Amino acid sequence: MEDNIKLTPTSYIVLGLLTQADEATPYDLKALVAAGVGNFWSLQHTQLYAEPERLTKAGYLAERREETGRRRKLYSITAAGRQALDGWLSAGPVDVLPELRDINLLKVFFGADPRAIAASQVPPHEAKLREYEDLERLLAEGGAADDDGQLTALRAGIGHEQEWIRYWAGLADD
Repeated sequence: MEDNIKLTPTSYIVLGLLTQADEATPYDLKALVAAGVGNFWSLQHTQLYAEPERLTKAGYLAERREETGRRRKLYSITAAGRQALDGWLSAGPVDVLPELRDINLLKVFFGADPRAIAASQVPPHEAKLREYEDLERLLAEGGAADDDGQLTALRAGIGHEQEWIRYWAGLADD
């Protein structure tokens, strides 16, 4: 077991997902990211294969291999992993603004025609908004409380998409 490894946001994503899933392969983690946290936190799939091994060596995860078939590695969170996740969650907010990385906004910044870009941006943001609203309905129908973390984060995504639609539609109309 390695002592004092530095836990990263990817570490906490893996720990959090395994708290929800109980046990998962790296491939399962990839699917869980795509279905939820990947909507607001991007990470490379290779991280979801390397990070569980690193966390296992540090004692935050336990690993077992399937006895038949492909003998995939299945990971589960340990007591030390739960303690690390709980400590991170209770540490309070981080006073850092998120980084905004939008290739089309970068093009506008450097002089591309904003109207041409804006017209192409409204439809995908409208589609993403519909996807988020559908997911919000499913969570609400499934009994998610208003203070449910996934629902709360999803509502931030809805507001984000609504603002992008307002912004790009306004540019398209100018």
